[in-house]
Amino acid sequence: MSRVEERARLLFERYSIKEIRIPVLERTQLYQRSTGETSDIVEKQMYTFTDRDEGETVVALRPEGTPGVVRAYIEAGLDRTDPEQRLFYSGPMFRRERPQKGRYRQFFQFGVEVFGRPDAACDAELLIMIDELCRDLKVPFTMEINSIGDNKCRPAFREALVKWGRAHWDELDEDCHNRIDRNPLRLLDCKRDAELAKSAPNSLDYLCDECRAHFDAVKALLTAANVEHVVNPRMVRGLDYYSRTAFEVMAGGLGAQSTVVAGGRYDGLVETMGGAAVAGIGFAIGVDRMALALEAAGVVPAGALDAAIISMGMAASRHAIVVARDLRAANLNVEMLSPERKMKTLLARASKIGARFAVIIGDDEVMRGVVQVRDLKQSTQREVQLDEAARAIADARRQ
Repeated sequence: MSRVEERARLLFERYSIKEIRIPVLERTQLYQRSTGETSDIVEKQMYTFTDRDEGETVVALRPEGTPGVVRAYIEAGLDRTDPEQRLFYSGPMFRRERPQKGRYRQFFQFGVEVFGRPDAACDAELLIMIDELCRDLKVPFTMEINSIGDNKCRPAFREALVKWGRAHWDELDEDCHNRIDRNPLRLLDCKRDAELAKSAPNSLDYLCDECRAHFDAVKALLTAANVEHVVNPRMVRGLDYYSRTAFEVMAGGLGAQSTVVAGGRYDGLVETMGGAAVAGIGFAIGVDRMALALEAAGVVPAGALDAAIISMGMAASRHAIVVARDLRAANLNVEMLSPERKMKTLLARASKIGARFAVIIGDDEVMRGVVQVRDLKQSTQREVQLDEAARAIADARRQ
């Protein structure tokens, strides 16, 4: 996970996005008001309890980051004094999930929220940034985008989904029965029959002229930036506050839990939560899932071990300490192994901890001022001068 976090931080800095720290505990009302009382998060997944020291206030472990960022943005008065803000957050989130691979009760997210930018260029910039991050991480991925309209045109789409749901009542599961009137956009997430959802109304058929122009501009800008994307008119976001552009990024090798990035535009959320009428857009990266995607893709994590130092005897150990210091000074990651074990055991240990090279030092090497550098990946070994070990390993690592 550290590789994902490190790369994300560096990328966000290049895009002039500043960090914001939000609390793990918030009033439960915050999520009821923003996320929506009919969402799965509020209905089924939040960890809530009563804070008796605050007059029986009900609080929740944060299930997502956006509402907390919006609350802080409003409380700081930025929605009125300096509405255009670019912020990111990171840390653990909590949901009462059924634990499985890629779905945890405590999970980690990196998220970005941009306020004060209603334009399509902002949507495209965030999607370009996500594309850049995934390519930097070397994760195979697919980006899907859609538009779910706004308060002008979405009511007609919503009504069409209600009619469709009632017509297919017997084919839908109990969760979808509850969604028909309360949150019909979630009908497109029907778990009982994914094929059935393909016959549901298409959100793009209901867009007003303004929403269609906005979405067309997003697509044109992505094409101009050579960002590959797929339009998926069946994709919606599960939270009530989204509008217009919605998007997800799926990574390979994760099975059912393949979504590693998700987000969209939420132009009415700040006003709904008591702030000014400020536009907003954001996304969250599932750090745990992204780390699983890196593993599935066979990507070497940041901080991978360059060399394990193997010294045979105390005299060699004194030289090994000097060698380890020189290698680390050359920005190589090094671990010294115990000098009290046999060579076969130490080589097995070096392979187990993922070292690319083993640097072997015995009494003979000490006398001649050399080390043996064994490439554990290629199963080759060569002798190099003591003061050239760092350069030899660095050069071999780049091959």
